Amino acid sequence: MARKFLSGNEAFAYGVKKASPHVISAYPITPQTTVVEALATFVAKGDLKSEFIHVESEHSALSAAIGASAVGARTFTATSSQGLLYMAECLTYASGGRFPIVMMNANRSVALPWNIYGDQRDSLSLLDTGWIQAYARDAQEAFDLALMSFYIAEHKDVSTPFMANLDGFTLTHTYESVEIADDKTVDEFLPAFKTENKLDLDDPKNLGFSAGPDTNTEFKYLEHIGVQNAVKVILECEDRFYKYFNRRYTGLVEEYRCEDADFVIVTLGTVAGLVQDVVDALRAEGKKVGLLRLRYIRPFPNEEIAKALKNVKAIGVLEKDISFGNEGTVYTNVNSALKKANLTLRSSNYIAGLGGRDISKDEIKDIFNDLKDSDSKVKFIGLKGE
Repeated sequence: MARKFLSGNEAFAYGVKKASPHVISAYPITPQTTVVEALATFVAKGDLKSEFIHVESEHSALSAAIGASAVGARTFTATSSQGLLYMAECLTYASGGRFPIVMMNANRSVALPWNIYGDQRDSLSLLDTGWIQAYARDAQEAFDLALMSFYIAEHKDVSTPFMANLDGFTLTHTYESVEIADDKTVDEFLPAFKTENKLDLDDPKNLGFSAGPDTNTEFKYLEHIGVQNAVKVILECEDRFYKYFNRRYTGLVEEYRCEDADFVIVTLGTVAGLVQDVVDALRAEGKKVGLLRLRYIRPFPNEEIAKALKNVKAIGVLEKDISFGNEGTVYTNVNSALKKANLTLRSSNYIAGLGGRDISKDEIKDIFNDLKDSDSKVKFIGLKGE
């Protein structure tokens, strides 16, 4: 074990290095670029034996990763914002082909207006493409998630691409102390990649084929089951991770002081740290508040949300996203989970941090105060003027 002072991007790059992918396909885009720069440096110095492909676009980056995975290679790529949207066509090819590619996405606002700062509209707009989606809270989780993402995606019961999301700049470019595992322990934790879903001259298969109305539904059903299977594999992976690295993760969600809370903020990503600080401050004043962090958005934690919130009076879903003309996408999903569990607690949606705007502790306190009597509202936090 070693400790390094790393940005979130660098931490994730170290995790990928330890996973030893056979192929890395790369195209730069702010604020993702330093991930693939770090990996390129590892390869150039001989510290990582991997085929590094500098392609001409994000579309090509994922296309190259699909091709590499199709011949049985462990593959990695990274992107952000408009680059992720440019990849959109390839996302469904990767998931439909059951290619367990790992991709890091640096969450960033999408145009127009043009903006390089962080919100989560890029990844949340692509929830239906069949990828597992996880959201890291800090640099240590970024490193750990890099290792776990390969294990989960490549598991034979899952065989599904994995998108690990890091908040742009807030996490990708801020520095923290990160514990880096040694190679031997990583090799014991993460099995060598093996798959039967590959082009093989000794065992010929048809990949990337057409499927008409008579069979298409069955292929989509199996794809759906693969993402659902990820739930048990995530828990298995985290138990295994704890055994080797002595760091415990909590599955699809992370609860904080929810057990007796009257009011809970549900959120994801780095803002959870800010909410946790406010929860502690309000608890010191005798107020029963809590935090529920969504670590995974696909597969979606329906049962976990219902269990954590069953005794709560009201919740606020705080997200850096808006589905224009309706509400935040996370809010839609959370309300669906509550409805399926027949829970009737009040809920409101708070849209904040768009285009990288700061979210303050006072604004989090205002949300908790608003939850005392709000009901089914969609509110934009910190709007200027009228």
